[in-house]
Amino acid sequence: MRLPTQEGIKLVVVDGQLDAADDFIVENSAKNDIVVTADIPLASRCIRTGAHVIGPNGHIFTDANIGDALATRNLMYELREAGSITGGAPPFQKQDRSRFLQSLDRIIQDIRRKM
Repeated sequence: MRLPTQEGIKLVVVDGQLDAADDFIVENSAKNDIVVTADIPLASRCIRTGAHVIGPNGHIFTDANIGDALATRNLMYELREAGSITGGAPPFQKQDRSRFLQSLDRIIQDIRRKM
């Protein structure tokens, strides 16, 4: 793994326990931090720390929508386990990148306005 060279960025390696990386992220996120994740349970935990959470496709997770996202995730998991659904998430598209950049900009502007 290549080490980041930009100022303010560091590589952190956590122990091999289950959810160790998620635990580290949650323990080190705070109000006005921005967390990028497609992991819905991690998103939920980070929202509780006051962090802003955005998915790689640009979806912004909030207190208002995280419950529905968790319920949908759990339902889809059950359907996959039962064999009713065999596919995964759709492939990443150009529109996803554009939506992500727009959402990220919106979050940054919100944070700046509140400071």
